[in-house]
Amino acid sequence: AFLVDADSPGFRVGAQEDKMGLRASKTAMVYLEDVEVPVERRLGGEGDGFGIAMKTLDHSRIGIAAQAVGIARACFEEARSYGRSRETFGKRLVDHQAVAFRLADLWTEIEAAKLLTYRAAWLSEQPGAKYSAESSAAKLFASETANAVAARAVQVFGGYGFSKEYTVERLYRDARVTTIYEGTSEIQRMVIAKNVLRD
Repeated sequence: AFLVDADSPGFRVGAQEDKMGLRASKTAMVYLEDVEVPVERRLGGEGDGFGIAMKTLDHSRIGIAAQAVGIARACFEEARSYGRSRETFGKRLVDHQAVAFRLADLWTEIEAAKLLTYRAAWLSEQPGAKYSAESSAAKLFASETANAVAARAVQVFGGYGFSKEYTVERLYRDARVTTIYEGTSEIQRMVIAKNVLRD
């Protein structure tokens, strides 16, 4: 693991990716072509890079979980607001039990994801604590929740949910990547299993 100055000879950033979601966040390839890195730019000791990377992932997965909770919460707020203003069959959408129960379930799932995320964040600040399983559980649950909540929020909007006129359409696209980056949901399950099933 090492640090490289962006102005180092041979360092180059590629073209910005045209992504499905998180379009306000720039994503590009980084190229290192014959870049010389002095030893004082190394992080940790020689051969420690993998361990540093894994510890970094333990912490950054909590950030993705928090992002997923935020996206899910925004979806809920959009669906609730729309449900309060839209009327069908002579009453507001939220006054139909099917919609009210759906929103109640979304709120409950978001709260559970939030608490898992808070717990992992708290553990990450405890000296000497190991929290790989907790950070992976938070990311797994929060990211899967964000995707499910986004899909059901779009459903509350009906056809309007598929229109770029409404924020929920963008949130639906933004939620998708949370189950992918910093390790897919399948990787999170592997990390959890490794930590909770060891003898």
